[in-house]
Amino acid sequence: MLPILFVMPVIQLLILSFAATYELKEVPFAVVDMDQSAFSRELASQFSATGYFVQEFSTFDSDQAIQKMDSGEIGMILHIPIHFKRDLEAGNIVPVQLIIDAVDGSTAGLIQSYSSSIIRDFNRSRTVELQLVSDRGNYSKAKMINLIPVNWYNPDLDYITFMVPGILVVLVSMIGLFLSGMNIVREKEIGTIEQLNVTPIHKYQFMIGKLVPFWIIGMVDLLIGLALARYGFQIPFVGSLFLIMAVAGLYLVVVQAIGLLISTVTNTQQQAMFIAWFIMVVFILMGGLFTPIESMPGWAQDLTIINPVAWFIKIMRMVLLKGAGWAEIQWMVLLLFGMSILFLMVAVNRYRKVAG
Repeated sequence: MLPILFVMPVIQLLILSFAATYELKEVPFAVVDMDQSAFSRELASQFSATGYFVQEFSTFDSDQAIQKMDSGEIGMILHIPIHFKRDLEAGNIVPVQLIIDAVDGSTAGLIQSYSSSIIRDFNRSRTVELQLVSDRGNYSKAKMINLIPVNWYNPDLDYITFMVPGILVVLVSMIGLFLSGMNIVREKEIGTIEQLNVTPIHKYQFMIGKLVPFWIIGMVDLLIGLALARYGFQIPFVGSLFLIMAVAGLYLVVVQAIGLLISTVTNTQQQAMFIAWFIMVVFILMGGLFTPIESMPGWAQDLTIINPVAWFIKIMRMVLLKGAGWAEIQWMVLLLFGMSILFLMVAVNRYRKVAG
């Protein structure tokens, strides 16, 4: 159990932090260049220069490129029409066609977004050059408005910085939920629950004894994960580490209380594992880790109110990346506190301490 409890979370954090990303890199694409001009070659080269796209081949046959897309070899076709350079220099509208493999809607959306940005940059640079006005041999550039974006909290738009705090929450949640979920039911399977039932300890004492060891394990795992996030992934710790650990201690009580409740209503470890896994999957998918909660339907956003994973992910990101303090997260912490009281009371009342 020790490698599972302490080594596996580190391995999962290392793998998921790099694998769980919506960033696209090196998307294979084909160029159908009907113009063969300096402008058309420059546009195609700008796609490859970004690092998001890799040009697999260039052709004059659109059907050949489509066949490559049908076979899954490329994800996009860039079609540049004839007279591309001439029409640009004349100030005419030039249609450039992008054909994108949209089997995966999210990937297609990112390809379209990246491609549109590249084409806009190309068009802007060409516009500046072509709008040089000649006046007796003197040239003056057309005046333009320059936008300089500044990104707060994650200046480099690094997806790992966004994902690591959420992945830490998921790993800690899985440890707390699964270990506590299979705790009491294991006593039932091996037959020691009857011996515990005839002891003079009260139900709440029994529950505390079952909860505290795994609470400590969860907190140690979180400390290991935070150290790896700070020194391995260079995640900026803008906020208070003490605040994070205090909220994490409360959050683990919520998760373990749910696990103890599962353990009281099941008879085998297999049943407990399946129920815990079902609940965990729903919590993760609706927790805002992979998809924004704001983009979910209204009824789904309402359900996230009772999702402790969603609240702790939000708290982790706010404290670590934004430097939020108690004033900004207090109402979310109070909500987690209410959940802990509710689930602990239900779990304690659900457990029947009877002999035999």
